[in-house]
Amino acid sequence: MKKTILILCLLGAFIMKAQESYFTVYNITVEPQNVSTIYKLFDDYYSKNKPAGVSVSLYENHFNDAGNNYTHSVVFGGSLENLGNMYGGGGENTSWDLFLTRINQHTKDGFSSAMGVRLHTFGDTGQPHPFQHYILVDAENASKMAEAWAKMNGATNPADRLTMMGTVTVGQGPDGANVWVINAFKDFKSAMGGINTMMTPQQKQARDKAWDEFIANNGGGNVVRSGMRILMKTW
Repeated sequence: MKKTILILCLLGAFIMKAQESYFTVYNITVEPQNVSTIYKLFDDYYSKNKPAGVSVSLYENHFNDAGNNYTHSVVFGGSLENLGNMYGGGGENTSWDLFLTRINQHTKDGFSSAMGVRLHTFGDTGQPHPFQHYILVDAENASKMAEAWAKMNGATNPADRLTMMGTVTVGQGPDGANVWVINAFKDFKSAMGGINTMMTPQQKQARDKAWDEFIANNGGGNVVRSGMRILMKTW
């Protein structure tokens, strides 16, 4: 039943160049022998049927804890109008129905789903950053945390890192995560070394100061989950 609900809903977050955008995300579990089939199904369908104004991304959930061990994420996103149009599309669509049927046949289970808003982005969205750390935060004041985060990264984000943050509006789990952050890198080495390896000593000193200010002014909160996903393809 869980898988059926997921597949019936599988119309849905992305990376847009505008500051604020909307997203939906579906986390699924795929058996190893079916991964290539799932990828091909997505590639065949969305190469020909990309929703207007919407980006569709397929990720592998590469590093994760035991309670977060789904295998893949499907992320759709765009403006409120474009996502609304995609979800509001009606009428008969044989290609879509066949796509859903085949996805359902090769997906073991649906793990979770959510929707929300991307509020801020710093970095070059025109360059690929496939290695992405994700961090989920239970923030006491999401608006205050977003403001403090934007101030810090607007001044100190390294040129080769793409960083984004936003809020979860529907689909929050029992851990209370309501704020998400993604730090994205061009290669695995950078993702492994993290932000400190991308900065000069002077830049690191400025970053450390900005971090202290962020901690003092973010309204409070706790990291409840983190991991790394790898982009397989965006359509």
